[in-house]
Formats: sequence, structure tokens, C-alpha cells
Amino acid sequence: MTKVAATGVFEILHPGHILFLTEAKKLGGELIVILARDENIKKHKRQPMIPENQRIEVIRALKVVDAAVLGDLDDMFKPIIELKPDIIALGPNQAFLEKDLEKKLKERNINAKVVRIKTLWGGELNSTGKIIGKIKKN
Repeated sequence: MTKVAATGVFEILHPGHILFLTEAKKLGGELIVILARDENIKKHKRQPMIPENQRIEVIRALKVVDAAVLGDLDDMFKPIIELKPDIIALGPNQAFLEKDLEKKLKERNINAKVVRIKTLWGGELNSTGKIIGKIKKN
């Protein structure tokens, strides 16, 4: 069975997340989500609004998700090494460049294929940033 890993913060779950995870699941038989840790979000100068223990429970409850794990605090590749996915799915607006990520994976002897999910949900509030912006505005 083809194992797919998808990563993200998944702070305020919205239809764009569901579309991303649904498309990622179509790439293989098993979908495992690696959830960003609160401490790692803070390193990017942003306070998480929803704690990781709550975010992971929401992700685990989704029918499309077979399993969800927390990322590593120090090495983002550690869960990938442990899970051994065949494919790593990137969302349409995730900052990683496919070629750069593939190079870093090869340096660590990880033979996962990187696939960019290009479909972006077309609704008005199609990102967590837009949702947070609207909440702040109101």
C-alpha cells in the first residue's frame, strides 16, 4: 500500500485543508498527517491560537486521515524517517519548493516522491490567514 505523508499547522480547519488532504489521500492508500508543533510555529514568530493537542484531535477525527502524528521539535525530517512514506504531499500554498525538498530528502537517504497538490479551494476564506484577518476585522 502506498503511504502518503502530508504536513501542516492545520490551525483553523477550513475547506482548503479538507481539499488538500482529500487530494493527498488519492495519491495512495494510507494518509498520515504530520502536524506542526506549537514550539516550531513560535519559531516562525507566530503564536499558535489552537494548541497542538487540540489540533491533532481534530485532524485524527477526519475520515480521510488514517493517522496523525506530531512533528519533531528539532528535526522536521525525523517523522519522515520513522514513517517511511512513499509520497510527501505539499499543499498549494506551502512554502517548500519541490526540488529543494527532494534534494534534502536524498541527502538523508529518504526515497519519497514529492508531489505538489495544485488544487486550491476557491472560496473567499481559503486560508487560515484570511480567516484570522476577518476575525480581527470584525
